[in-house]
Amino acid sequence: MVCAMRKSGRIRLLCCAALALGGPAWAAANDRAAEDGDEAPIIVNAPGGAINADDARALRAGAITAGPAPDLLGALQRAVPGIVLADPEGNAFETGLIWRGYGLSALQGSEQGLAVYLDGVRFNQPFGDTLLLDLLPEAALSGAELREASPVYGRNAQGGVLLLTSATARDLPGLRLTTGVDSIGGTRLAGSAGFVRGDNAALLMADWVRDPGWRRSGPSRLGRMALSLDHKGANWGVALRASGAVTRLTGNAVAPEQWLAADYRAVFTFPDTTRAQALRGAVLPWLALSSTMRIEGTLAGSWLSRRSANGDLADFAGCTGAPGQLCLTSDAGREEALLDPAGRAVATDPAIPRYGVTNRGAETTRDLQAGLQLLDEAETAAGTRRIALGLAFERASTQFAASSELSAVAPDRRITGLGTTVTSSGGGITPADFDARLHDLAFYASAQIPLRPGLDLEAALRWSRTGIDLADHLGTALNGHSSFARANPSAELDWEATEGLALHAGYAETSRAPTPAELSCADPALPCALGSFFVSDPPLRQVVARHWSAGMRAQRGPFAARLDLWRADGSDEIRAFATAVRGRAYFANGGRSRRQGLDASLDWHAGRWRVALGYAYTDARFRDGFTALSPDNPAAKADGTTYVAPGSRIPGLPRHSGDLALDYEAF
Repeated sequence: MVCAMRKSGRIRLLCCAALALGGPAWAAANDRAAEDGDEAPIIVNAPGGAINADDARALRAGAITAGPAPDLLGALQRAVPGIVLADPEGNAFETGLIWRGYGLSALQGSEQGLAVYLDGVRFNQPFGDTLLLDLLPEAALSGAELREASPVYGRNAQGGVLLLTSATARDLPGLRLTTGVDSIGGTRLAGSAGFVRGDNAALLMADWVRDPGWRRSGPSRLGRMALSLDHKGANWGVALRASGAVTRLTGNAVAPEQWLAADYRAVFTFPDTTRAQALRGAVLPWLALSSTMRIEGTLAGSWLSRRSANGDLADFAGCTGAPGQLCLTSDAGREEALLDPAGRAVATDPAIPRYGVTNRGAETTRDLQAGLQLLDEAETAAGTRRIALGLAFERASTQFAASSELSAVAPDRRITGLGTTVTSSGGGITPADFDARLHDLAFYASAQIPLRPGLDLEAALRWSRTGIDLADHLGTALNGHSSFARANPSAELDWEATEGLALHAGYAETSRAPTPAELSCADPALPCALGSFFVSDPPLRQVVARHWSAGMRAQRGPFAARLDLWRADGSDEIRAFATAVRGRAYFANGGRSRRQGLDASLDWHAGRWRVALGYAYTDARFRDGFTALSPDNPAAKADGTTYVAPGSRIPGLPRHSGDLALDYEAF
């Protein structure tokens, strides 16, 4: 029995019990497996293999599962200085991550800047580059690495990449069962069965979570499964990874401070639910061509279905020029008549004191990925030489449809649909129904070349071409094709100055193309409800970031220290801009930005004890001025706009962050 404190919006107490069954037969089988292969199992890597791994922040499975429940992002926050978790939805399964000024989130409209790979296969959703944490079986992970920006990782690796590896039966042999209950009524049940027979291994894992949420009207349900099959031959091997999830999440977003002061569990409006079903599978073969060279392949496919319903307030009231009819009023005072599906004006109902809106969205995404890379690793008189050559291909299609339902606001802020789908005459509220297709082809080369003992050069180059096609089912506004191509280089010098002291300095360029979600919501005249639906298709430019970095790592006895200085200059960054209509926004290229800072950590590890101290400073600023709509800003002009001057800080990014960890391994 283990009891621990866990924070999810507020402090809660979570108790869990674990049971592991092995027995002599299982132990003997696993001992034989260990004797049969003294080498570490070969796994298919993300692009570039072990190149750049020397600067990675690595987590073992024990760090992810150290608490009463698996917590990947929490483990990263404890281990890496500067990582900040963002929880705007108040739901632990929709938590986002910010590192060095770049984010990773489940929310459409958030600036995405970190790539994620699971078992060498890209895990970001192709429609919006988001991370859907609820679909990730965290208990089935054997480790994670956070690496700095490099072009070899492809789209959206603006700030870096998170590499995840699934556990195998060699990591979790035998039968295991874990149950847990927390102080607010949440329950969790997880189990695994691992079988090892010689060169074959099979692992099946499943978990079920029921979380009432720490805020009112915020229940979530999750059911997830993961399967790992592995075979290793004399000079070849193959792995199969499969997973599935059925989830229902409630995220009631932010609430006014005055409300929280009176009741910290209060929600502004509800419900806000997202239902998801997902399947994912990957075949990962490898073939050794010689003692130093091997070929790795990836072939993966996924299917995702998401349905969302978001209840919100709306600026609906009787039209001043047409009594008895309902109008949408913008912050600028402009009125737009509400229309039903037949194009008729919607009449007001005296029995409804206040109107709202329920934004409904439906997304179905199919994704196919294939990759092939050649890895060569050899020892030379000057050190280890590594070379990686590869290609990657992704093809994804998304069917997206959404609408707004006229709703009523109850005294408890519940939003109840009235059964009428509405649009507005001026385009402030419009439906959406379109197909988006993404094609991405890339070639890359990466090398680690020893120049002399203790001095290595790491260099990489990736060329990619991304094409996006949109087909509108309601008209022609969304129809279009966009294509983006670019070659990104990088170079870094690593110097082992003395025993236990290593220095590095480098430069890298990364880029990302606009996502289908961003391209389909880029017209200020036809805005969209972020996270719900998207309209119109003006051109957007791809985002480019240029990185400079330098740092040191030191190790002496039980002490380890690390210091990194970094700067990232971004151009044509895509941002979400609000419009005069409540809850509507659009995407546009927002000019240049600069993020810079330092990360420092000190670690002492002796025996069962570990003490770690980390600090990070992040200075993130806009380098170009722009005008934003912000009618609630005290400095706003009469039209509700505010000018953001060059040099202004980018909001939502803390300048200082620190952490202190004290660990004791009891078992």
